[in-house]
Amino acid sequence: MSMINAPADPRISPRQRSRGMWLILALGLALFCWQLGCTGLVDETPPLFAAAGRAMARTGDWLTPRVNGLPRFDKPPLVYWLMGLVYSIPANELWDPLGTWAGRLPSALASVATMLMIGDTLMVHPAENDHHPRRTAVAAALAFALSPLVQLWSRTAVSDPLLSGTLALSLLCQWRCYASGTSRRWWLAWILLASAVLTKGPVAVVLSGMTLALFALLRRDLKGISHCIKPLRGLALTALISLPWYFAELLVEGQPFWDSFFGYHNLQRFTSVVNSHLQPWWFFGVILVVASLPFTPLLLLGLGQTLHPSNLKRAISSIQPRATLSLQSFASCWLISVLLLFTTAATKLPSYWIPATPAAAILIALAARPPERQNRLPLDWAWGTTILLTFVLAVGFWSSSIWIPLIDDPEMPTLPAELLASRLVLRAAVCFSTAIVLGLWMISRKASGRLLAVQGPLVVFQLIALIPMIGLGDRVRQLPVRKAAATMLRVQTPSEPLAMVGAMKPSMHFYTEQVVVYEGRSDSALVNLSDRLSHERRRGWVGHPIHANEGSPTVLIVIDSGTLERSHWKGLDLQVLGQFGVYQVVRLDRAKLERRAAKLQTEGVTLTWKTPRPERF
Repeated sequence: MSMINAPADPRISPRQRSRGMWLILALGLALFCWQLGCTGLVDETPPLFAAAGRAMARTGDWLTPRVNGLPRFDKPPLVYWLMGLVYSIPANELWDPLGTWAGRLPSALASVATMLMIGDTLMVHPAENDHHPRRTAVAAALAFALSPLVQLWSRTAVSDPLLSGTLALSLLCQWRCYASGTSRRWWLAWILLASAVLTKGPVAVVLSGMTLALFALLRRDLKGISHCIKPLRGLALTALISLPWYFAELLVEGQPFWDSFFGYHNLQRFTSVVNSHLQPWWFFGVILVVASLPFTPLLLLGLGQTLHPSNLKRAISSIQPRATLSLQSFASCWLISVLLLFTTAATKLPSYWIPATPAAAILIALAARPPERQNRLPLDWAWGTTILLTFVLAVGFWSSSIWIPLIDDPEMPTLPAELLASRLVLRAAVCFSTAIVLGLWMISRKASGRLLAVQGPLVVFQLIALIPMIGLGDRVRQLPVRKAAATMLRVQTPSEPLAMVGAMKPSMHFYTEQVVVYEGRSDSALVNLSDRLSHERRRGWVGHPIHANEGSPTVLIVIDSGTLERSHWKGLDLQVLGQFGVYQVVRLDRAKLERRAAKLQTEGVTLTWKTPRPERF
C-alpha cells in the first residue's frame, strides 16, 4: 500500500509498515466515509458541484460543467468528472437515493489518500531518534483527519479536499524523491500536480512552486532538489496533461469561459473582494489556530523549531541535516506558502486553508515526539496548553444548556431544542473529558504515544457525536427543502415552470432535476421572474409566454415566509400546496404575476436579470 517505492527504514519491517497502513486506511474510511450519503446537500455551494457532476453523467457532455441549464466555469472539471463517474454507476438512485454519496465521495477519498500518504512518508523516512515511527505516522494521519476544517469539508461535495489531496500527494512525492536522493518516479509528482491543476486551476502550481522555492532557499540545495524532481520536465508534463481541457473549453465556450474562470474566479478573487468575503489581513492567522484545535500549540512548536535562530543559522551555513531528516522544514515551507499566498489575496475564505492542513499535521506529529537530549520545557508548555484547550472545549460542551438556546437561525427554529434533547452534546463532552484524562495520565507517566492517547477519544467524538449532529442539522434545515421539491414534482402539470423566490437554494434544482428559476426578495426580483418565465433561454429549458402553445398559465413557486411578508407579494391569491418549515409551495396565476410586474415597472422598478453575473445559477 506504499504511495511511492522507497527503501523502508530498518526499524520498520514491511509487515509493520503494512499493518500501519491498514490501520490508517480503516481510520480514514470510518472518519470520512461512514454515513456519507445519509444526509442531504447543504446549500449553497455543494449542490452546484453535485448537480454539475450528475449533469455530465446524464447528458454525456463531459467537457463543460453545467448547473440549472447554465455553464459553471468556476472550477476545472476533475471533481465533476469523478462525481459523474459515480453517478454513472447503474441503479445509482437505488443505493444513493439522496444523490449525496456520489457527490461527496471524491472529497472523502481524497482525504483518505492524504492520510495514507502522510503515514507512509513518516514510516519510510522516520524522524531522527524516532523509536516509534509507526506510532508517529498514525498520529500524523489523525492530526490531519481531526482538523475541524478537514472533518467538515471532507464530507462535503466541493473541490477543496480534492485540491488539498492531490497537492499534498504531489508535494510529498517531490520531497520523497529528494529525501531518497534519486529521481526515480519523479514523474508521479507532476502527474499528481496536473490533477490538482484540473481540480482548481493555476493556484496549485503557484503553491507548489512557492513551497519548493522556500525549501530550496532554506536548504541551500537548489541543484540537489532540481536533480531529484526535474522541475522543467515536470512542469512540461503537468502542462501536457492539464492544459488540453482548458484549450478545448476556450475553443468551445470562448470569451465567457475566459472572463469567468480566469478573470473572475482567479484574477479578481485574488485582487479584489468578491461575494462580500472581506476579511482582515490577519484572518488566516486565526484560521491557523482554529484549524488545528486542540493541537495548535504543538503546531506552533513545530513551526517554531524550524524557524528557530539556530536552524536558520544552519541554513545560512554549509552544515545541513541529511535530506531524509528535512521533512519538518519542508512542511513548514509548505504551510508558510499557503499562509503567504492567501493572506495577500483580497478574497479570503476558511476553505483556502485546507491545502495547509496536511503540512500542519506533519508538524504536529513531529513536534509531539519526546526530545532525547534537548530542552523539554517548550514541549511541556505545548502539551500543557493543548490539554488546557481541550479542557476549554470540554467545558463548552458541558455548558451547552447555556449557549445552545442562544442559536437563532430562522431556517432552523427548532434546532436548539432538538440538539439539547438528542444528548449529542453530552456525548461530545464525555469524549473531550476522556481525552483530558488520558492526556494527563500519559504526561504523568512520561510515556510516548501521548498524542495518540488524546486523539483516540476525538475519533470517537466524530463517530458518535459530530456525524449524528450533522444528521440532526440536515433534518432540521435541509429536509424541508427536499419535501418541498418532492411536492413540486408531485403536483406539477405539463410545461408548468418551477421557481424559488427569496431564499435561493440550489439544492431545489438538484432534487427536482429540473431548471428552477431563482430570484431574490426585492421588487425587481418579482419583475425579473415574470419576464424570465416568458423570455429566458437555457439549455434544456425555454420560457414561454402564457398563451404560447407550450406556455403554462401557472407557475409553481417555493417561497419563504420572510419574502411573503413583502408588500409586492401580497394580494396575488397564492394557492398554498404545502408548508415545510419556513417554506411554502404555492401555485401562482402568471397573468396576475404579470399585472403586478407591469404595475411595479410603471413605478420605476426595472429588469435586472439580463445583466451578466459570473455566478448565476
